[in-house]
Amino acid sequence: MSVKLYGDPGSGSLRRVTTAATIMGIDIERINIDLFKGESHTPEFLKLNPHGLTPVLKDRDTVIWEASAINLYLAEKTNSSLSGRTQAEKLEVLQWMFWSGEQWRIFSTLLFDEWAGATFTGKLKNDAIVQLGISKLRSAAEVLERHLETRRFIVGDALTLADIDIAAPFSQYKRTGAPFEEFPNLIAWHQRLLDTVPAWADTRDEVEKRIAGVLNAVS
Repeated sequence: MSVKLYGDPGSGSLRRVTTAATIMGIDIERINIDLFKGESHTPEFLKLNPHGLTPVLKDRDTVIWEASAINLYLAEKTNSSLSGRTQAEKLEVLQWMFWSGEQWRIFSTLLFDEWAGATFTGKLKNDAIVQLGISKLRSAAEVLERHLETRRFIVGDALTLADIDIAAPFSQYKRTGAPFEEFPNLIAWHQRLLDTVPAWADTRDEVEKRIAGVLNAVS
């Protein structure tokens, strides 16, 4: 029986899971949840995740939401090195995944929400929120820029879930105005992922196709 994964193909968070699952060789049954039509807030979906957010994984009787938790579950299920090859690496991967959630992706989400609100509903961007998001991302990117001066990956010398977590905001940054291009080591690291991790490049194309379709529908 395959693992069911609910999500919108335009989602950077879904992208994190589909990329990791592909690398781990896990058979995923994709169930599309159209976020732009409010399908994550139906009574049926809210039984899976009361927050009304995607992605959500269902593996028999196990239901998990939050992409990072899903990826850690899948890595444990398959004994994947994506969670780290040694105990020290596993702890460092967790450190960077938690950092990503609290210091990095949350502010990218703020920028995306402001862009999406202006693009799809005509709501004026809140300049204070935009500036907060840019400022916080710039500060976090400075940390990554120094960390990546002599590293090819976030932890150790191979791809881990930390890379996938931290790469997620690149899914939309050119639309949202995140200041990533100010940081050459960060840009080079992300390009390295696109060049060496086929699943990451494939999911980028899926996100682009989905967002382009939504933009065309409202134009």
